Amino acid sequence: MARARRGDPAAFDELVRGYLRPAYAVALAIVGRPADAEDIAQDAFCLAFEKLDTCRDPGRFSGWLLTIVKNQARNWLAKRKLRDVSRLSSPPEQPDEGDGPDTGALREPLLAALNLLGEAQREVVLLHDLEGWTHGEIAGALGISEVMSRQHLFVARKKLRAELEGGLSEERKHG
Repeated sequence: MARARRGDPAAFDELVRGYLRPAYAVALAIVGRPADAEDIAQDAFCLAFEKLDTCRDPGRFSGWLLTIVKNQARNWLAKRKLRDVSRLSSPPEQPDEGDGPDTGALREPLLAALNLLGEAQREVVLLHDLEGWTHGEIAGALGISEVMSRQHLFVARKKLRAELEGGLSEERKHG
């Protein structure tokens, strides 16, 4: 962190490599669209680079960065709502070209189920289950207690399980 503050680009690259996936996970938890989450995470790193001197506690870099990601994602959602209102007559978006049939088939129900969770629950489940963060790391980054992190994960997994099993049951009935 100190080297990055002094303008060492290699040091900032290390920070990006270390926190890109968690930043993506938090952005995805808020916006729900993988391609948009990637853009938001990248924009957040650019903003973080510009404002690196304002990070008061280098030991809490992850929490500081994830706050920037959350703010960027919420701003993006607000802009999207405005765009959606003005484009009501436009045709629907096409799915990402890079998705293969298998990943797309699995991704859509999971993203739909994740969208049923609250923002905090999505953040915790993505950071814990996707990124492998501990509850202590999540608590520090999100500004919640470890107990609250565990509770969010428990509730999120229960809701995801119910939604995904319910979806599979419906497919079996109709398929």
